[in-house]
Amino acid sequence: MTTVLEPSVEPAETLAADIPGTPEWIAAQGLGAVETSRLAQLHAARRDPRIFSLEGDLGDWGGPAFQAEFPDRFRDMGIAEANLIGTAAGLALGGKVSFVNTFGSFALMRACEQVRLDVAYHRTNVKIAGSFTGIGAAFSGPTHHCGEDLAIARVLPGMTVLAPADSVAAYHLTAIAARTEGPFYLRLGLEPTPQVYDETATFTVGGANVLREGTDLTLIAAGLNSVASALRAADLLAAQGLRVRVVDLYSIKPVNREVIVESARRTGLIVTVEEHSVHGGVGSTVAEVVAEEAPVPVRKLGLADEFSHEMCSYDDHLRRNGLDPEGIARAAVDSFRRWK
Repeated sequence: MTTVLEPSVEPAETLAADIPGTPEWIAAQGLGAVETSRLAQLHAARRDPRIFSLEGDLGDWGGPAFQAEFPDRFRDMGIAEANLIGTAAGLALGGKVSFVNTFGSFALMRACEQVRLDVAYHRTNVKIAGSFTGIGAAFSGPTHHCGEDLAIARVLPGMTVLAPADSVAAYHLTAIAARTEGPFYLRLGLEPTPQVYDETATFTVGGANVLREGTDLTLIAAGLNSVASALRAADLLAAQGLRVRVVDLYSIKPVNREVIVESARRTGLIVTVEEHSVHGGVGSTVAEVVAEEAPVPVRKLGLADEFSHEMCSYDDHLRRNGLDPEGIARAAVDSFRRWK
């Protein structure tokens, strides 16, 4: 159960009115999910004096605007993630709302103990906005790749886990985190990605959006690029005569069990898509629900259970893991032939 903070924080819809939310506007500005999340934090801070922004040595990457307007509520903690999380938790225990902006891998792996005990155990008002998730830090190699964060975050008691599909979703979900009690993990990426939503989109904790209806199989995706690629794969599959349902499972915890069960019963086959390890993320979440309530075949598309030692571009990483639209479509056709 979530509790909405009252009365000093305004609804996400009001916050969203501060910026044009159309995909065209976002694309024209060249904004990615990280930028719109930082913008949402700044807008929320203008309304709520409890909101602080802390970050781990990100330089000019999103922090200067907040620092310039609220220097007393901004802290750059340097490359010291344990201290970063501990400070955020301390502020939250003192009645503040702490946003932590840093690499998803370093927040949830290097500072895992602090996230577990200081944030989750005390159910503090700490919102971790993790960037460089998945394989967005392509050329930086395994030290900066982040394919385990969802598995870690969703197993922590009381942690809400959200994965926006684009910049519009990132803005809205950040605003929701700002006005909702308790610890959050927001899975953001790096570069601007294809837009999925326009200004009419709505989001809730525990929600999911059915983006396309179909009866032959369901693609359930979450996160930047994955949802957009699933939609493009559905177009490719439609050309082959397959009617594909596409679901954006942006709230991974709590998860919308109803939409998963409905998808299983309606199409009899689910293929999950995520830029995360095939273990412990979106695919595992879906498989757990399906096994308990509506057993059907579930095929999980994600990052292989291995470290990547290849130095290549982000797009090449996606292709090698079968997470580009063509790879998703091939796996879906193979699954359909095998199970239906």
